[in-house]
Amino acid sequence: MPGSTKAMGVITVGGLVAVTAYTVTLGSNGWLWFGWVLLVLITLGMVASHGT
Repeated sequence: MPGSTKAMGVITVGGLVAVTAYTVTLGSNGWLWFGWVLLVLITLGMVASHGT
């Protein structure tokens, strides 16, 4: 896995931790979860494109 894809994976996991912490402390925010889902989809696209 190239470095940029690994970095996106780390950012995605870090984003999950941040959004979860925000949800636990301040309550759910649908836009944050929507943004995180988009980040996951972008990361998966990067993984798929490097696999070919």
